Amino acid sequence: MDGGAAPPGAPAPYAERGQKETHVETSERLAATWSAILPLGAERNGEGHLVVGGCDCVALAREYGTPLYVYDEGTIRARCREYVAGMRAAYPDGLVIFAAKALGSPAIFQIVAEEGLGLDVVSGGELYAARRAGVPLERVYFHGNNKSPAELAEALDAGVGRVVVDNFYELRLLNELAQQRGVRQRILLRVGPGVEAHTHDYRKTGILDSKFSLPIQTGDAERAVQEALAAPGLELMGLHAHIGSQIFELEPYAETVRIVLRFAAEMQARHGLRVQEFSPGGGWGIAYTEADDPPAYGEAAAMVGGTVRAEAARLGLPIARITLEPGRSIVGQAGVALYTVGAIKDIPGVRRYAAVDGGMADNIRPALYGAEYRALLANRADAGPIERVTLAGKYCESGDVLIRDADLPALQAGDLVALPASGAYNLAMASNYNLAPKPAAVLVADGQARVIRRRQTYDDLLREECLLYSGLQRD
Repeated sequence: MDGGAAPPGAPAPYAERGQKETHVETSERLAATWSAILPLGAERNGEGHLVVGGCDCVALAREYGTPLYVYDEGTIRARCREYVAGMRAAYPDGLVIFAAKALGSPAIFQIVAEEGLGLDVVSGGELYAARRAGVPLERVYFHGNNKSPAELAEALDAGVGRVVVDNFYELRLLNELAQQRGVRQRILLRVGPGVEAHTHDYRKTGILDSKFSLPIQTGDAERAVQEALAAPGLELMGLHAHIGSQIFELEPYAETVRIVLRFAAEMQARHGLRVQEFSPGGGWGIAYTEADDPPAYGEAAAMVGGTVRAEAARLGLPIARITLEPGRSIVGQAGVALYTVGAIKDIPGVRRYAAVDGGMADNIRPALYGAEYRALLANRADAGPIERVTLAGKYCESGDVLIRDADLPALQAGDLVALPASGAYNLAMASNYNLAPKPAAVLVADGQARVIRRRQTYDDLLREECLLYSGLQRD
């Protein structure tokens, strides 16, 4: 192996070309078309380049290579503040918690913590990253449907604020581990409300047929309440529910609040449960295309918080705190993926393929559940679309397609394609398929870029691997 070998993705030239297509989109038109998808304040400069956070994306690609993920710090902070303001307006003791699974970046954890948010982690790795980032542990909530004994021990030893218990196995294991340490761990029980959100089947989590939660309608939730109240190592603070992700309608949240709080009132009457805290989860959607119409996040937080407050008062529940868990809607719009166009293949009368230097290894969402994106040229952002192409990835799968039908200017090898709304789950679910190094990520603000994830090297790829021999064995 070449000890210091670097992967593809080194800076590539994006030469200015004499384009024949008509430049039909003014800067204002670009803003009107893409404002819900691009990061806040994104614009086109005088050279026709896409600018995010005051940084020219063409210059970023030259310096850091592609694929490259560009995150706008201003958009992340703005979304955090919208949620916090909406929550405080409805529930003064409300806490907004960032769902770390959307983007497991310690740098992003630091930003959301600075904005007053907590953190929802679902693994020992995310908890470790939270600790490395300096996130206050009392604002960390540990979720997950099959936490290992080691992960629960790590959570107890770290002193996380809450463990959100998903099943009886975990309830009993956590109680045993807490007693061994002589502590009482504060918990929420995740209950299943039986609410079906309007989203992809893979993103539904509140229905009866789900691997998550203790269902209310089967009686499991009530039995778990009784067992938790009797557990000497646990302090049951309240209840949690989550119905899915990429949800636009607010009514499913209101229905979830009504169902779970009615259950809470029944548990108070039957078993003396004192619900001090309640979380209706997160899952608010973002715009990936012009057809998507997400809610205003501050208004959504205020509506959900107001519904909880009204229902709790009506039912006589002493709920002091509610928590909301946005993830995608904090970082999704903030991220833009940049790719360089390579091979172009025309099949007359069938399709035109344009391959880029990334794909399903850095963005599995289109292949996993048909996620849709829009694309524009970062190096010719003022050029109008004149052809329909399929943006294909470079990996050895026919399903490695980022966009099936993208309307773009006439593409050439070396063009720089931007996919907005790439901030959530892309890098979080990235892999090393085909032994591809994972991309770099930069955080941009006020014309300055900082690396928050360096591009992997070939040595990084093989760091966990072990050779059988020192070299190729010969006869």
